[in-house]
Amino acid sequence: MPTLYIAGDSTAAQKGGGEWPMAGWGEYLQQYVSRKVQIENRAINGRSTRSFLAEGRLADMERDFLPGDFLLIQFGHNDQKLEDPLRYTEPHTEYRRNLKIFIDSARSRGSFPVLLTSVSRRRFTTDGEPDPQAVGLYPQVMREVAGETGTPLLDIFAASQQLYRRLGVEASAGLFMHLPPGARPNYPDGITDDTHFCSSGAQQIAALVAQALAQCAELKLLHPYLRAGVAGGRQAR
Repeated sequence: MPTLYIAGDSTAAQKGGGEWPMAGWGEYLQQYVSRKVQIENRAINGRSTRSFLAEGRLADMERDFLPGDFLLIQFGHNDQKLEDPLRYTEPHTEYRRNLKIFIDSARSRGSFPVLLTSVSRRRFTTDGEPDPQAVGLYPQVMREVAGETGTPLLDIFAASQQLYRRLGVEASAGLFMHLPPGARPNYPDGITDDTHFCSSGAQQIAALVAQALAQCAELKLLHPYLRAGVAGGRQAR
């Protein structure tokens, strides 16, 4: 049976107990995939493509890849941090090159790379529309890399913006870490964070990822392992 690896940042990563109710979508993906498929969530808080590679995290994953496994690749939020030279990548050059390193690594080991555009920050324009620049140029560059390399693409940026649009400005805040002072002992001063998800928000993003997997014809080998109720998926146990 295949293993499904996740390489990414805090929007996908497993959170520690002290961060609850903050959660990453990777924590909930197993709900939509057969238990026969192992989920290896290697996403890490605060990483960009540059820092993930520099820390040897892809090299660690390479030792575990087997033919027929899948690698979900989602970065962009920290690649955008111009003020941090350890994480920033220029979107058209280094970011593009780094994505191809992930792709080539998986393919050279017989695994299947899958690109996921960055999940959108909750940011709206003055006319109430989700901001198309909420993660800068990184979603568009990832789409271009997918086309250039023939890699399956899950456009989670577009899917998450559709979700925010449907919920609206106020209700979409319920997906994120918005807590008033005193609501949680680990956030005594409260928190207003439009990048990181609360547990229910992370679960909804995981559902978007599963739906995108089901709707991607290039990933038909994975479709039998998607649980009933996922659009386009078959019954899986």
